[in-house]
Amino acid sequence: MADASTALSAEADDHFHDECGVFGIFGRQDAAAIVTLGLHALQHRGQEAAGIVSYDGSQFHVERHVGLIGDTFTKQRVIDSLKGNRAIGHTRYATTGGAGVRNIQPFFAELADGGFAVAHNGNLTNAMTVQRALQKQGSIFSSTSDTETILHLVATSKERDLNARFIDAVRQVEGAFSLVALSSKKMIGCRDPLGIRPLVLGDLDGAWILASETCALDIIGARFVRDLKPGEMVIVTSKGIESIFPFEPQKPRFCIFEYVYFARPDSSVEGRNVYDVRKRIGAELALESPVDADIVVPVPDSGTPAAIGFSQQAGLPFELGIIRNHYVGRTFISPGDSIRHMGVKLKHNANRRMIEGKRIVLVDDSIVRGTTSQKIVQMVRDAGAKEVHMRIASPPTRASCFYGVDTPEKSKLLASRMTIEEMAEFIRVDSLGFLSMDGLYRAVGEASRNDEQPQYCDACFSGQYPTRLADLEGTDNVRSLSLLATGGL
Repeated sequence: MADASTALSAEADDHFHDECGVFGIFGRQDAAAIVTLGLHALQHRGQEAAGIVSYDGSQFHVERHVGLIGDTFTKQRVIDSLKGNRAIGHTRYATTGGAGVRNIQPFFAELADGGFAVAHNGNLTNAMTVQRALQKQGSIFSSTSDTETILHLVATSKERDLNARFIDAVRQVEGAFSLVALSSKKMIGCRDPLGIRPLVLGDLDGAWILASETCALDIIGARFVRDLKPGEMVIVTSKGIESIFPFEPQKPRFCIFEYVYFARPDSSVEGRNVYDVRKRIGAELALESPVDADIVVPVPDSGTPAAIGFSQQAGLPFELGIIRNHYVGRTFISPGDSIRHMGVKLKHNANRRMIEGKRIVLVDDSIVRGTTSQKIVQMVRDAGAKEVHMRIASPPTRASCFYGVDTPEKSKLLASRMTIEEMAEFIRVDSLGFLSMDGLYRAVGEASRNDEQPQYCDACFSGQYPTRLADLEGTDNVRSLSLLATGGL
């Protein structure tokens, strides 16, 4: 029998999950406290667990905990435990390896020439292949995370110094990676050659910072310096910062879904303000898929900026017809079986006065399995909506992501097995419209999508993956497709 917690879990499973956030600072005495604040700003990128590694000039200190930053990183665990003027941190959602303390990053190990820690945003698409080769050579893995592969590659490299060993390691992995690493003498940041995941460089009174998004710089009053370039590696020491490019140049393929959903609206990503892009997405959606309606209602919170853009372009009033409860945790305890059917109302509730008797346009960022959309539509109909039209601020999601986003396997994606008309019938709307691929590209500043050489990674919409998926090749890896897509590796 389902209870409220089961209903809430089902709703959570019907959304894309943010991947991970990384943050590092070098040259500040309160380094761990700064990292804690930075990770708090990046909490939207992962809410399952977090970790921080610091160095005080003589030894490394490590704290890794399950839960939210504000709940687990207390004064005792930060100020009193994590000493030093340099530190890196990570907040995660389990895209690979599953949950559990042993998979919390940053990963730390004592190597031949000293301690080394690494934190990773992304997914390595050849991690299993590399791990098997390392295990045959005697490597012993203590986690099930793809990130640990990088640690082993650095440890087993025959190169002469840490910089060269790190380069040797990242040249052997494939997929998406934005890395922040720490040794006793330096902090390293690195983006994969395609720049699929974001990584920015900042400055706080002379202390260098690496972070997944600019919102993490804002919270501490740091200055945004620039985005790291695709394929760039920066090395920060007490003497300053050095930039090198250890990979063969490739055409960048930044994840376009960062603009649709993942990045925080107040961040600037690859030179574009995310909030502005999302409003333009909504405007494009209104041009492509107009509706004869009375009001525009966002599905909060991710649909809000696009709904504003849709409203402004269409000349329709914007109303908060759905109110979100921000205080529903991951483990809601039901006081009894009488509320087991509440489902989506634990998180969203219809604002009856705004929608009763009206033709409404619901704007959301995406449809994954469709079950939550179905419940929201029914909720607003029960509140008296005369007509319900849904507009989606992205193209139909037809393929799984293998680059750091936890998505269901392809067969469970509604758009992979239904036409738009069938989807509209399934979620019980009067009409359903998705943003076109060209419309999405126009919203991010491109004239259109180059179908032969796409300007962005849009594999979740197009099925065109920008890298080789080595772990999915061959008969031995048939099960890998569903496991990797659902974070089961």
